[in-house]
Amino acid sequence: MITIGITGGVGAGKSTVLDFLEQEYQAYVMKADEIGHLVMEPGQSCYEPVIALFGKQVIKNDKTIDRRLVSDVVFSHPDMLEKLNHIIHPAVKEYIRRQLALKKEEEQRICVVEAALLLEDHYEEFCDTVWYIHTDSEIRIRRLMESRGYTREKSMSIIASQAPEEFFRTHTDYVVTNNTDLEDTWQQIREGIKKYEAL
Repeated sequence: MITIGITGGVGAGKSTVLDFLEQEYQAYVMKADEIGHLVMEPGQSCYEPVIALFGKQVIKNDKTIDRRLVSDVVFSHPDMLEKLNHIIHPAVKEYIRRQLALKKEEEQRICVVEAALLLEDHYEEFCDTVWYIHTDSEIRIRRLMESRGYTREKSMSIIASQAPEEFFRTHTDYVVTNNTDLEDTWQQIREGIKKYEAL
């Protein structure tokens, strides 16, 4: 089994790459963001600690945590964001590790872990290879404006707040350029898989 870590800035089209790996290679895909939501569900490991941190006002009528309210609080209180991350990140990693062990037993051929902060949070610890999805910033800005309705200024400031391209290129094993030619993107993914399988 190989585990591929996928990272890249916002608007790089990581989901497009994940969808292709799922369809073409039947890869088992895990997204750190989605798992972060999952571990906050009632009965899951982060549910009680998050309520203890933010107070009972974050519990909605259906007993789930109001993530929008949590998000509003951490947006204006960096210290609360740090505390929240200390609760969520270890739980997400633990969940991924358990799933990888399970998939190995099931003889899954390819597993993929996607996280925006994959390198910063050291997810590469359980990845065999880490891929950086690169997209020209002009295309990323356009995608964010189209898909999320952001202004050009907001799109540019989000991109500027993320790690620079050199950081990604220095700390990853393989780069997939995902601009506008999807056939070219698919070809690079196939080559990346072949390259790894040949090792």
